[in-house]
Amino acid sequence: MSKHLPILVTPEGHKKVTSELEHLWKVERPQVTAEVEAAAALGDRSENAEYQYGKRRLREIDRRLRFLSGRLDRMRVLTPEMQAANRGKVGFGAWVVLEDDDGARKCYRIVGPDESDADRGHISLESPVAKALLGKAVGDEVEVRRPRGEAYFTIEEIVYGERPVG
Repeated sequence: MSKHLPILVTPEGHKKVTSELEHLWKVERPQVTAEVEAAAALGDRSENAEYQYGKRRLREIDRRLRFLSGRLDRMRVLTPEMQAANRGKVGFGAWVVLEDDDGARKCYRIVGPDESDADRGHISLESPVAKALLGKAVGDEVEVRRPRGEAYFTIEEIVYGERPVG
């Protein structure tokens, strides 16, 4: 049994990690293995750049496979249905529409650290914004302490499931 804490992840995040692992294991690794075998058949391995590169790439793939396998073993998938008790409150997996002091609206989804992607509005559960939002309800005002100073937001909408249009 692992001494590490579970890693919370959305179903989409779990699928992404699983897909990467399967691609590496079933597509990339066999392809690179075949390239290494072909390069090895050419003779002197010490002077064979294709062989050296292929072996290095295999080590990288194997390292990534071990990392992803370890992450998957620790992942705990939380579906929107599992968050039913949180309806009305900000929790893991929620989309949250915020309005700042200037009236600008922002939409964020609270996800696990492996899924954060600022361009898509996915923020880590461990980020200052997510920490300030957790447990809050629509209409609540939140203060977010950021390195460049405090920011204030009002929670306009909380949605579990599909991203809100607004």
